[in-house]
Amino acid sequence: MGDSHDRTGGMTETSLSELLERCQFPPAGTSVDCAVSGGADSLALLVLATQAGCTVTAWHVDHGLRQGSDQEGAAVAQVAASLGASIELVTASVDPGPNLEARARQARKDLLPSGVLTGHTADDQAETVLLNLLRGAGLPGVAGIGSPQRRPILNLRRHETQWVCQNQGLEPLDDPMNADPRFTRNRVRHEVLPLLAEVFQRDPVPLLARHAEHAGQGVALLQELLADLDPTDTRMLAQQDPALVRLSVHHWLTQQRNGLAPDAAAVDRVCAVVAHTNQAAEVGGGDRVERTDGRLRFLPGRQPTKSSR
Repeated sequence: MGDSHDRTGGMTETSLSELLERCQFPPAGTSVDCAVSGGADSLALLVLATQAGCTVTAWHVDHGLRQGSDQEGAAVAQVAASLGASIELVTASVDPGPNLEARARQARKDLLPSGVLTGHTADDQAETVLLNLLRGAGLPGVAGIGSPQRRPILNLRRHETQWVCQNQGLEPLDDPMNADPRFTRNRVRHEVLPLLAEVFQRDPVPLLARHAEHAGQGVALLQELLADLDPTDTRMLAQQDPALVRLSVHHWLTQQRNGLAPDAAAVDRVCAVVAHTNQAAEVGGGDRVERTDGRLRFLPGRQPTKSSR
């Protein structure tokens, strides 16, 4: 693809069809749900999904954390209508306080429909690999963002999604939370990755994205070993290799938490429950795992209320 960049890093030569060739949308005519916050990445997802010929419903979640956030939903609805997409506006109750980023993310996952497509890019993938590596999330964590089939624009870069918006005459919403240094991901995005680029004199994003792809292939092979294991049967797990038990617990917890991978400490705590050392374990976000009659039970934390407006 022949793309060049101006001084701002924006694309000056490309086409939507060339970008679509690097996307992984389902066949034309397929009904899909798209999570659309109103930022450049999600608006580009919406544009490209309609260009791919999909029948699109855009889902916008208002966390109510900023004054005027309800107007953002109206703006997304207007864009969706202009592209021939349907719109669903939902609200989430997320109170200010500790772990705001994680709680807001979980609220979105709880409110959005199963299989919803998201506008994650290669830049998001690189950030996730670094974050998961330093969280001790193990091999599944450094495989990056889960469920790649739900991330059709994962091969695109952030500057390319910005170009899509410019090309379509769309003005993305500017979420000030994306620049807030209180959130670790923002510091990775604005400080760590640029520093890595400076130190190594090369763009680290393609390297980290490629690493995630290779690690994902390894994880897929390991999952085949887990196919016959019941991750909730502690008696069965007690007979397995400890490394296989950790992988089984990690995979099970990720599924139970709607794709949110646990950190190494949470996996260790659940493995102690499997080994009958402890009766229960906290796994983050108010979620717990308990053992009853040799079986693990996942107990989710408080769930937000779903409503439409």
